[in-house]
Amino acid sequence: MLITLLAPTSGDAFIGGHSITRQPARVREIIGYVPQMISVDGALTSRENLVLMSRLYDVPRCERKERVEEMLAFLKLEKYADSLVRTLSGGMIRKLEVGQAMLHHPHLLFLDEPTTGLDPVAKRNVWEHLLELRNTLGTTIFFSTHNMEEAEDVCDRVAIMNLGRIAAIGTVPGLKKETGKAGATLEDAFIFFTGNRLQEGGNFRDIRRTRQTQRRLG
Repeated sequence: MLITLLAPTSGDAFIGGHSITRQPARVREIIGYVPQMISVDGALTSRENLVLMSRLYDVPRCERKERVEEMLAFLKLEKYADSLVRTLSGGMIRKLEVGQAMLHHPHLLFLDEPTTGLDPVAKRNVWEHLLELRNTLGTTIFFSTHNMEEAEDVCDRVAIMNLGRIAAIGTVPGLKKETGKAGATLEDAFIFFTGNRLQEGGNFRDIRRTRQTQRRLG
């Protein structure tokens, strides 16, 4: 809903002062989105994918080439600029997808399970680039994850979701403190706020979609 792909059944939300229900086009101008599923074309090169997205994001024609080359350099993908995306590793593909979503210099970047299916080295590499983007451009990063260790390492604030509702929201130290447990982790906080009852964890379609993504990125 926040990225305006789905309409809320009730209520509203504002991004950069723009209503997601009444001004969806304005919202899309200032956000970037990296879905969990692969969003690059494997039959195109890294550069061609970036050029295509620069056009879709309506980056001014006179700036497209410069922004594409700058992004390739920033992501350290110059060596693979003319390689077909289907020949790249999962970590490189994810970095390229982030680069696509940043070409129009969005204020807010949405990421859906950004490191799903990646090995530890690739995960670290992706987050190094994401945090550098945040520090360099001042971009706010909003991401979903089931990896509590990852969230604890990189998040300034965390919202713990349970059955589609926010169970708790706050800083990592604050959430851990509320458990009343010495040396608590964010995983301990998650269990504290949601209960330790085993949840169903999605249906067959959800599980199959996640595992297909892992195979394609891994």
